[in-house]
Amino acid sequence: MSFTHPEDLFTETTDSPSAARPKILIVDDDQSLREFLEILLAKEGYSVCSAPSGQMALRLMDRENVSLVVSDVRMPGIDGMTLLKEIKAKHADVPVILITAFASLDTAMAAMKEGAWDYLTKPFRIEEIREVVEKALETRPKAQSFIRDTADKIYKLDNMLTKSPVMLKIFQLIPRIASSPSSVLISGESGTGKELAARAIHNLGVRKDKPFVVINCGGIPENLLESELFGHSRGAFTGADRKKQGLFAIADQGTIFLDEIGELPMTLQVKLLRVVQQKSFTSLGDTKEIKVDVRILAATNRDLEKEVIAGRFREDLYYRLNVIQIRMPPLRERPEDIPLMVQYFLDKYSKEQNKAVQGISSFAMEALQKYSFPGNVRELENIIERSVALATSNLLLPESLSLAEFKQQKTAESSPFSYEPCLGPEGLDLEQFLSHIEKTLLKKALERTNGVKTEAAGILGLNFRSFRYRLSKYAL
Repeated sequence: MSFTHPEDLFTETTDSPSAARPKILIVDDDQSLREFLEILLAKEGYSVCSAPSGQMALRLMDRENVSLVVSDVRMPGIDGMTLLKEIKAKHADVPVILITAFASLDTAMAAMKEGAWDYLTKPFRIEEIREVVEKALETRPKAQSFIRDTADKIYKLDNMLTKSPVMLKIFQLIPRIASSPSSVLISGESGTGKELAARAIHNLGVRKDKPFVVINCGGIPENLLESELFGHSRGAFTGADRKKQGLFAIADQGTIFLDEIGELPMTLQVKLLRVVQQKSFTSLGDTKEIKVDVRILAATNRDLEKEVIAGRFREDLYYRLNVIQIRMPPLRERPEDIPLMVQYFLDKYSKEQNKAVQGISSFAMEALQKYSFPGNVRELENIIERSVALATSNLLLPESLSLAEFKQQKTAESSPFSYEPCLGPEGLDLEQFLSHIEKTLLKKALERTNGVKTEAAGILGLNFRSFRYRLSKYAL
């Protein structure tokens, strides 16, 4: 599925068997080497695409579901090292193999430090490239098997992913408004990704190569906020020992993102209105008019219409900012995105923390999908980051999640036994009783995980070897 505003800015991928072949992107300005690698890897059963430059490679990465990149180091324009950094910034989970005829230890070490999977020297053996490609693709996440609720279609726009029809509408809207000069008001609860949407608007528009400046209107004291936005001249106030350029001047020709615009004091709302209307302002302590060409994107977690009625937000400014409106839905309205985001954050923080956590147990995923997420996507990210830090195996288990509602649920769960042992006059066979408890718990754990032993072991807090021993002990 593709959209034409502008064309091919995001693509549809599928989890179906027909689309299961990994796609490899070959990047080299040498046509003969590109064609050689295309033929070689296609014969190995891979889907292959190629680009003669780093610039074209990045455009392909945005359009295609690429599983692996093989790139030359020395190329005109964007070279291999720069391409590596760009890919890792936007597609952190895609392995990159660099190849060069001018190998050096320093370059190889620099490439590995930037996240290259491997570094090969020309000429390389056919068997060598086959082996490296195969091993690199094996590093791709395999945890989808632990996620039950996987829809077929995944949509990507800039740094956002979704399977949700609600978010898909926003994905269709953003490319259409990206190159417009009109102001945009992005509303939504805290943690819903308002800044990501703003960055996507900037990155897909005609100002993408110009500054993108972010300011949190609620995070700066009122007496400093005017200076931050509009700058000040020397001596404008006590402590102003030098001239300072404001963020509006820094954002000239680019985009300014005013987060938490509802927190902006009324006095500054008047000055902001002038910038929106006249594209000009004066710095503190100065009389000189400064002209700027800035696109304004604003975000709020408040209902600004109610703020206008209450007299806390100027009506004229509200309508100037609200030319185009985007509402970012809370996570509870897009539950189909939870497994997708869990896997994304799992990959991200496993790599950052140098942990080998590859998947999440079905029981842990079930707990996440039942949770209300008052902090939305930001809270989910924090939960996964913390859970990866606490994880002791390659599978994320419920015990690592630290969800308040989940803990209450676990406490409220009834015992798997319908009786308590009664110590009568004749006593109790303790060994037999404990064996009964252990056997019952093993069975229940297997039932809960549909027979997946690694998950069942995790539920009981056992390593796999210990769990397997107990199954053998009771002939289960």
